[in-house]
Amino acid sequence: MNPVQRLRRSTKVGRTAVRIFLAYRWNSWRSRNMDPTMSERRLSEIHRRNAESILKTATELQGLIIKLGQILGARADIVPDEYIEVLSQLHDTVPSRPYHVIKRHVERELNAPLEDVFAEFSPQPIASASLAQVHRGRLHDGRDVAVKVQYPEIEEIVEVDLQNIRALGRLAGWILRDYDLKSMVDELSENAPMELDFIHEGKNAEACAANFADQDNIIVPKIYWEHTTRRVLVMEFVEGIKITDLEAIDAAGIDRHEMVQVLTESYFKQIFAHGFFHADPHPGNLFVQPGPKIVIVDFGIAKELPPGFLAGFIRLVTTLIGGPSEDLPKAFRDLGFHTKYEDDTVFETIGEAMATRLARNSEFNENRELMAEFQDNMMRVFRENPVVRVPGEFLYLGRVMGLLAGLGVQLGSRVNLLEVIGSQLPDTTVASP
Repeated sequence: MNPVQRLRRSTKVGRTAVRIFLAYRWNSWRSRNMDPTMSERRLSEIHRRNAESILKTATELQGLIIKLGQILGARADIVPDEYIEVLSQLHDTVPSRPYHVIKRHVERELNAPLEDVFAEFSPQPIASASLAQVHRGRLHDGRDVAVKVQYPEIEEIVEVDLQNIRALGRLAGWILRDYDLKSMVDELSENAPMELDFIHEGKNAEACAANFADQDNIIVPKIYWEHTTRRVLVMEFVEGIKITDLEAIDAAGIDRHEMVQVLTESYFKQIFAHGFFHADPHPGNLFVQPGPKIVIVDFGIAKELPPGFLAGFIRLVTTLIGGPSEDLPKAFRDLGFHTKYEDDTVFETIGEAMATRLARNSEFNENRELMAEFQDNMMRVFRENPVVRVPGEFLYLGRVMGLLAGLGVQLGSRVNLLEVIGSQLPDTTVASP
């Protein structure tokens, strides 16, 4: 990627961000004296236009911008419906690279003609994502495989995107002086390069599969190491229905509530029992089989929790569920949270709000007004005493819980998340240091 291409990419990202910001500012000014019904309709139109602007930019630039759009398109619990409707397309319709480009890249990586490795290799990808696309194939010994192929130029694109994200992070930090966004940017900078290493991804997948070896309702495809490199990942092909394809799920006779129960239990088991979890549970990475059984793919983002952090997080959750609220500030601070002011009541408020949100999950999933009220109350709390430091590990836990909550909204889940968490906590309380 030459300097001109880099500049064009950065300019496109910046222009899109400014356009979205100005659209909301202009609408806020114009809506001051507008009829509420008309104001709501105009806001809906702006939501859709801005979502379409992000979709257009993401599909044009791809790279990490696609991943950002996928995350937004999965967060039905916090973003407007218009964003979900538009950006959820990024889970299925990311533009793919031409077959001749992919074929040449695979042959270069495996150091052999394609037909020497695969008895069959479909020219059309079965999935296209932000960093790679997946083709179905068959090895000469008859094993059906999914072949994940990294885009040839993606490393340079990710490098430029990270530079743009760091710049936007510094700008946001300058505008929002009460908030420390460095930990979020640092986590993304640390993990994005690891997503480009398919050896790392394969090892993550094997670790998760080993942790669920005693459960037949969680499926992780096997990795075929003899044909895997840093840029090409060959794994077992596993059939499954996309977890948000409700029509196909209902046609297969799969109980949605039970499906979500299995899914949420599996993720909280990863967090509390394994201390190692798949950190990217968006709809493009989750499939379901009758049973129900959950198929998890794409372990480019996985997180191992340090023992000390995990112990502290368990203490926090244990306190949230049944401990005295006056213990919450210490539990938050022990994890590394800091607020602008010394007043610890913000932690008690946040803790109580988190417990309420988890316990009343089904109500929040069905009532967008209740969700909006909850978010408004949380923003008020943060304005009064901003949380200026959040530990990086917590960001990934929040990402997982947020994506699961978003899925719950889309699937109409009735699962009580607080009960599920309580069922997955260790039997013994972790002693304070």
